[in-house]
Amino acid sequence: MATLTTHPDCVTVVSYRFGKGAAEIERYIQLGGYESARKALALGPDGIISEMKASNLRGRGGAGFPTGLKWSFVPKQSTKPKYVLVNGDESEPGTCKDRLIFEQDPHSVIEGTIIAALSVQAKMGFIYLRGEYRYLLQIAERAVAQAYTKGFLGKNIFGSGTDFDIVTQTGAGAYEVGEESALMESLEGKRGIPRIRPPFPAVVGLYGGPTIINNAETIATVPHIFRIGGAEYAKLGTERNGGTRLFCLSGHVERPGVYELPMGYNLKKMIYEVGGGIPNGKKLKAVVPGGASTPALTADEIDIGMDFDQVGKAGSMLGSGGVVVLDETTCMVEFALRTMKFYAHESCGWCIPCREGTDWLKKSLTRLHEGGAVDKDIDNIRYLAENMLGRTFCPLGDAAAMPTIAFVQKFRKEFEDHLEGRGCPYHRAPEPEPALV
Repeated sequence: MATLTTHPDCVTVVSYRFGKGAAEIERYIQLGGYESARKALALGPDGIISEMKASNLRGRGGAGFPTGLKWSFVPKQSTKPKYVLVNGDESEPGTCKDRLIFEQDPHSVIEGTIIAALSVQAKMGFIYLRGEYRYLLQIAERAVAQAYTKGFLGKNIFGSGTDFDIVTQTGAGAYEVGEESALMESLEGKRGIPRIRPPFPAVVGLYGGPTIINNAETIATVPHIFRIGGAEYAKLGTERNGGTRLFCLSGHVERPGVYELPMGYNLKKMIYEVGGGIPNGKKLKAVVPGGASTPALTADEIDIGMDFDQVGKAGSMLGSGGVVVLDETTCMVEFALRTMKFYAHESCGWCIPCREGTDWLKKSLTRLHEGGAVDKDIDNIRYLAENMLGRTFCPLGDAAAMPTIAFVQKFRKEFEDHLEGRGCPYHRAPEPEPALV
């Protein structure tokens, strides 16, 4: 099982029970588990939402929308059943935080789902896991079964007179179903393609009923907010960006891993102090701050706080917290190509700008990387990406376009170095085989 990476600057909120055997319900209860759900029951729907708003918790899946506000959009009265849906379809390249939560502390997801349900008076919840995370399904299902045995799920939970059930489900390995409306389509047994909005899920969601959809880390954070208090949780972060988050630090760093750090933690410090800097004395070239869909930052742009607002002002996004570090030996054209191959493969194909745009970008970047492009191809790549932006049914088209635009803007010289049949200047000849003695 995976473990959390530690550093003196790390804090333990979401990771409070990691490494303590909390996947077993008895141990989880010993560590204060399900007490937050009892507190939420006593507070009632309005009290729960007030506490969530006080926490300044913003969605950890990428969009960063305020969680308490999102829950408040669900109508109090509805002729259709209400649902809570946990998005555990963690498919963003560079991101692996939800995996740790399900391995180390699955009951926090269950308890967070219960609290979310109490806030809107839902009777049914779903935990949707990424298809490639199917090995986690046994852990999740076992935790759910334990919660039923204790009376925390099912009829009359906690003896309160309230009923609430949870069902687990895995996808089939499609990145697209990480988009909330495509996830609902998949859960309903249909092809995982996005819905046109409005209406929004809070009003017309799963099976046509009002629905809360949150990322697994967001939901797992909820019990800890009620454990320490919304206002106290907010103080751990920055203004409008409460608390902590799990950052996935990977790429060219000495100590890659998942670190829980306060929102607003300095990115440069994260790389050079928490991550130990760049191996082998290499220089930093770029950082992808929030997963593959976020525009890269250059080495001169990393002295910023890692929260949604500060990273946004720097021209990128905090996204899913997947921080990918790239040293001076990285070919940015090749990195752009690898990114585009992923999005072209994962596009659901429903809308033309995404289906055709990602494919043309992949072909153009391939030709450029192989040395077969001409000067105007660089501008065409940017033109293609700019014309995809904001013109697709869901954010997958934007996720492919935004990094590409940034690559061309910030590393144009590298793109030009691939012209005139030269191919990639970063490709090195293979090391010779050692001579046999």
